[in-house]
Amino acid sequence: MTQADTETEAAPAAKLTLVTLSMMVVGSMVGAGVFSLPRRFAQETGVAGALIAWAVAGTGMLMLAFVFQRLAIARPDLDAGVYAYAKAGFGEYLGFFSAFGYWASACVGNVTYWVLIMSTIGAIAPALGDGDTVLAVVLSSVGLWAFFFLVRRGVKEAAAINRIVTVAKIVPILVFIVLALFYLDPRVFADNWAGAAYAGPLFEQVKGTMLATVFVFLGVEGASVYSRHAKRREDVGRATILGFLSVFCIFASVTIVSYGLLPMGEIAELRQPSMAGVLESAVGTWGEVFVSVGLIVSVLGAYLAWTLMAAEVLFVAAKDEDMPRFLARTTGADVPEPALLLSTVLTQAVLVVTLFSGDAFNFALDLTSALTLIPFLLAAAFALKIARHRFGGDLVVAALATVYTAFLIYAAGLKYLLVSFIIYAPATVLFVMARREQGRTPFSPRELVILVVSVAGAVTGIVALALGWISL
Repeated sequence: MTQADTETEAAPAAKLTLVTLSMMVVGSMVGAGVFSLPRRFAQETGVAGALIAWAVAGTGMLMLAFVFQRLAIARPDLDAGVYAYAKAGFGEYLGFFSAFGYWASACVGNVTYWVLIMSTIGAIAPALGDGDTVLAVVLSSVGLWAFFFLVRRGVKEAAAINRIVTVAKIVPILVFIVLALFYLDPRVFADNWAGAAYAGPLFEQVKGTMLATVFVFLGVEGASVYSRHAKRREDVGRATILGFLSVFCIFASVTIVSYGLLPMGEIAELRQPSMAGVLESAVGTWGEVFVSVGLIVSVLGAYLAWTLMAAEVLFVAAKDEDMPRFLARTTGADVPEPALLLSTVLTQAVLVVTLFSGDAFNFALDLTSALTLIPFLLAAAFALKIARHRFGGDLVVAALATVYTAFLIYAAGLKYLLVSFIIYAPATVLFVMARREQGRTPFSPRELVILVVSVAGAVTGIVALALGWISL
């Protein structure tokens, strides 16, 4: 390692206030997902099921938010939240998987942003299709690398831009809710209460919405991931709760009020972003344009926040010697450039894959959620582990968060679990590289068991894809 590398690694971390950290949470949560909620929910459930789903998701994610808040206070020595908690609780290999899975989910999630932007513009430019044509991928790639150079200028500058964009993108969503309430038809709302004929039993309806709720809530851990930049450690927990409560009401409101404007079956057939189609049905073409502009601002802001967080996870994992050393280098502006570059490269690769997917947006959305579930489960289980000898609020919160995240893995289904293994298993190469740099044995006996399980899951997933048992 050169002297220049050592100097850049020692660059002081930029310090962020409570307001900025809170905006990081809101900015990363309010992105593409909220604009796709009407259709995603209408494909699965009616009003009753949606209310139950949001009650379950809201309670579960609030418990998870409390977990991150309390762990930030109980273990202030741990940075990059999700990854660090998994490592501290269950060892280096599972900690590595948590870091990689969280990072990969951020990169796949960033693909959904570009697909949705191009799909939105595709309403007036047919050559962009649903965001998965060659032209759409080329334009998305240009935007992808433009953001790389923007973030490369410095974390403080990127975080400041995110704070401005966060405020700007909330406005059109609030306007949508107000207008939808004004035009709400009680008869349509009542007809949508129990769900359309194609909806299954109520439990299956609720289960079918779970990955969508996970996707929109991704980012609740944003302040925890960026904890090394906080001016005050206690601000990490406060920003987490403030950010969560701010967006929960928005997400639930967008979903529920949509059922009062169109029959459930019609909402389920809308082009994404479905929020635009819902508002257009009430106020005309200008409603679609208004939501579409708001979506582009929102998605670009969320993309910026997730680009920052993805690079941060790789950087901290490399600092802790759980990733190869080259990922621990930073520029003089406190930007982990190699980690940022690798994140951009993976996002670019997945963008190209969308050319071969039947439903690029929904698959990327669900895969993003599935990849995040294991890191979330490990973080919740770590909180349960350190609270198990104490009776009271900490134990209850940790237990509920653990049960909720385990239920989400069940709700995701075998398909996404197997596809996640296909992504996780090859990543072990990075873990082996890090161990060899330290002159250590690649795996302990316990870690070999985990390796065998992950490889077996990956092989099963590949066979299932090849034989058509599951499809992308």
